[in-house]
Amino acid sequence: MRAAELIARKRDGQALDPEDIRALIAGYARGDVPDYQMSALAMAVYFRGLEPAELSAWTDAMLRSGDVLDLGHLDGAKVDKHSTGGVGDKISLPLAPLVAACGLRVPMVSGRGLGHTGGTLDKLESIPGFRTDLPVERFVAQVADDALRLGLIGQTEEIAPADKRLYALRDVTATVESIPLIASSIMSKKLAEGIDGLVLDVKVGTGAFMKRLDEARTLARTMVGIGAEVGCKVVALLTDMNQPLGHMVGNALEVRESLDVLRGGGPEDVRTLTLGLAEEMLALGGLDPAQAKAALDDGRAFAVFEQVVAAQGGDVRALHDPDRLPHAPSVEAFAAPRAGFVTAIETEHVGLAAMCLGAGRARKEDAVDPAVGLEVLAKTGDRVEAGQPLARIHHTGRGLDDARAHLKAAWTIADAPPVPRPLIIERISERAPPA
Repeated sequence: MRAAELIARKRDGQALDPEDIRALIAGYARGDVPDYQMSALAMAVYFRGLEPAELSAWTDAMLRSGDVLDLGHLDGAKVDKHSTGGVGDKISLPLAPLVAACGLRVPMVSGRGLGHTGGTLDKLESIPGFRTDLPVERFVAQVADDALRLGLIGQTEEIAPADKRLYALRDVTATVESIPLIASSIMSKKLAEGIDGLVLDVKVGTGAFMKRLDEARTLARTMVGIGAEVGCKVVALLTDMNQPLGHMVGNALEVRESLDVLRGGGPEDVRTLTLGLAEEMLALGGLDPAQAKAALDDGRAFAVFEQVVAAQGGDVRALHDPDRLPHAPSVEAFAAPRAGFVTAIETEHVGLAAMCLGAGRARKEDAVDPAVGLEVLAKTGDRVEAGQPLARIHHTGRGLDDARAHLKAAWTIADAPPVPRPLIIERISERAPPA
């Protein structure tokens, strides 16, 4: 069937044959289907959705448009984690070495920050010398090494290239928010890692892409359903992003906080979520979830991270002497305008403030400054006095006025304390309903 006929069928609300979907996306990957037709199909999917069989075929076609890692020769379970993105979301840094220390193999392919959300690669690259552009063969060798069991790299040109092209189209055609397209984009890239299991951290709240719980729940169920269709065990946790995770927002600052967690300390919310996700990953891999806490507290997780940093060219001395990490030349306080309780934090404003300072990207091609960022000193529920610092701004002078404006819009202070919110809102592991 011609591409125009498929677009018309989906526009009119009809289901597409899975083989037609595979042929269309294969044609798009080859360059036979032009961007304007793929844009039209994406808009039709935005309005009409995809049925489970369509979504499975769509994801499989995106996955098979490029290379799929073959880790079948490795013993033990291969499990990864994906976060939909938030502010101060440094969880992958302590989580990946923690579960590797417990016996899982973790082929983690991560992304960069964009807009108000941070990216794992940017955080790792703030460690002097750390390389995230390893050849695939070296990445697989690290995952195979029983002393490491972990590799941390960025997406290569060979992984789901059709999805990479479609994502760029969606970004300029107002179809980013389509749940079937979000789900297939995430899952095609993750399944290309050759994993047996995947734990999803689906953020919801003012600092997340999904602002509403019902949206986050639908996305999580859709991705769990895709996993079930292809035989990959998937569990999703819906987690709160109505305030930054931990205290640090910014690349080197978040590495410092992650190192605290890997030493058995750190902020309680970062530690709680790290352990919660670790337990889910270990359970998917058939290992005892109860061992996670001990491995975090007794130094085994830190030791794995140290070895991975060394293996990927990083300066291990920076893990023991944080002064070797990048640091901003200037620090100033952002003060509370009145006394009271912090009742809400518009977390997207916090992320945008960090972006203005240079910690994030307004556009994909922007460079980041690893040294700059924010320390969030007052979290939701905290009592503050007038003039008390709500945050510390680590800066070079760049974007300082814009950052202050975002911070001014972020905090709500009132006379009465707020009702506490749970960090982990819901666990989803059942088959997903139609998208």
